[in-house]
Amino acid sequence: MATILVVDDELGIRALLSEILTDEGHNVELAEDAAQARACRDRIRPDLVLLDIWMPDVDGISLLKEWSANSLLTMPVIMMSGHGTIDTAVEATKHGAMAFLEKPITLQKLLRAVEQGLAKPSAKPALAAGVVRHDNGLGVSDSMMLNSSGAHGMSAPVSLSLGPQSEQTFDLDRPLREARDAFEKSYFEFHLAQENGSMTRVAEKTGLERTHLYRKLKQLGVDLSRNKRGGA
Repeated sequence: MATILVVDDELGIRALLSEILTDEGHNVELAEDAAQARACRDRIRPDLVLLDIWMPDVDGISLLKEWSANSLLTMPVIMMSGHGTIDTAVEATKHGAMAFLEKPITLQKLLRAVEQGLAKPSAKPALAAGVVRHDNGLGVSDSMMLNSSGAHGMSAPVSLSLGPQSEQTFDLDRPLREARDAFEKSYFEFHLAQENGSMTRVAEKTGLERTHLYRKLKQLGVDLSRNKRGGA
């Protein structure tokens, strides 16, 4: 089917991904660091790369930037991390990654991302189009769609899907703090709606202390009365 390069310094992760992708009919090559990844990329010209961010020598974002700067980003790249943030995801897509998977990676998410990656044209440096997968147990939807058009290298707004009936569009062409605040506001509004305005349950789901959560919501300008239906 396709030749996929898996780059991860953890032996268990490499073995698991290799087994899954091989069972799907793909040819899988493995690399445990940036040096091996460079050699494999030059030797086999993979159809897709699964690239871990945290590696001991050169991290995945730096390797992605290197490939992009040298016009070597001729294949879709899906970033992986156990400590991902929205900032990391945005940086990865800015430099050409088409998707971001947060560990532990479920079988469904992996296969969906790989299928979408192989269905897309080869990646282009500094242009991003793909899916940011985010599921950290806090109730956030497992998909955040990042759709970018590369007119003069400028990013189009990001469409963030927070649920089956909730979608927000964000403009990334602005200061990081403003973009982060817009995301956080939608994130908390989503959970307030899900929990019928219950501050107690939202605090539990988001992992924040109740007083801190209240201050955060006031700071972001979240309308607490809109979703409050007798919740604590």
